[in-house]
Amino acid sequence: MAFTNTEGRQELLYALAGAVDHLALALAALGDAYEQLDDATADRLEADLFGPVQAAYGRAKRTHVQFADRHGQPAAIFAPRTAGVPSTGAKGFVEAAVGATRAADSALAALQDSMLPVEVGDAELRAELTQVREGLGDVPVRARELLRTLGR
Repeated sequence: MAFTNTEGRQELLYALAGAVDHLALALAALGDAYEQLDDATADRLEADLFGPVQAAYGRAKRTHVQFADRHGQPAAIFAPRTAGVPSTGAKGFVEAAVGATRAADSALAALQDSMLPVEVGDAELRAELTQVREGLGDVPVRARELLRTLGR
């Protein structure tokens, strides 16, 4: 489907907002998991998972807003997310965060593969999308390592 530049930019912003929303869900889940862990494990979760996801979230959100501003488009309004009920448990919350992180990464990969960032975007946007994805790269592996040690 052929897009005008304006339509393409709107589609790009919509897709990027979806990835930001997935990252907000991951942060909410990690925050809920943190509350259920002992101090040492919570500190590890914060360093290995929450920090990288929070950085990716901030970068993706900033990228969205700056791209919208550069092209005179309305930026999305991002609301905090909730992850679920406490009975989900720390393991369930971490697994939900990994799922949401993977969904964000998949959305960003699909956006990059669509060529919209090349056709209607700009070099700064393309670089930022790559940085967000790189920041998320180790999260699933680190989460798996953390989950192996829960309950021991």
